[in-house]
Amino acid sequence: MPKIQAPSVVAHRELRRQQLMAAALELAMNEGASAITVAAVAAKAGLARSSVYEYFESSADLVADLVIEELDYYTDRLAVAIKDVTDPFEQIEQWIAEGLRYVADGRHMLVKSLNTIQAPDYRKEEIALGHRKMMAPLRKALTETGIKEPMAAAAFLQSVTDAASVRIDAGNDAELEIQSATTFALAGLRALV
Repeated sequence: MPKIQAPSVVAHRELRRQQLMAAALELAMNEGASAITVAAVAAKAGLARSSVYEYFESSADLVADLVIEELDYYTDRLAVAIKDVTDPFEQIEQWIAEGLRYVADGRHMLVKSLNTIQAPDYRKEEIALGHRKMMAPLRKALTETGIKEPMAAAAFLQSVTDAASVRIDAGNDAELEIQSATTFALAGLRALV
């Protein structure tokens, strides 16, 4: 029987799960999501292949957990950026800026990589829920601005942030791109009100 490495069986299981998640994350960051296989994750974590199946049904199931954890991380990061801001335009500005800082620090490459793996059908709603939770503050702020079509405005903002992301990835100065994108986006939003 394997030795319990935590104060309780529940804590031990969570420790093991976190070891597997950390191994999968490291594989994804270094080699891309396609490197996340049950065998590779087990080897990286120093566990038997069968141990992975105690926590995840497949490598795609494990990737789904990584996607959900990354959505939670990003949602928390955005929430901190707008935490003390009450003006909806300023909330949108901070939301865009933090999203582009996420691009600038390279972490978004993990999401791009993870999105190449098809999530199991039974996990898709959970992932969609995480995405809706992440977008909720932006939708709320757009509604509070008085814009008649907040969904159209959100699509325009997506285009601006996509363009800025491409420019940041191409090596342009991130802070200048963030400033340009937020200035452009806010001027456009104000014109729509």
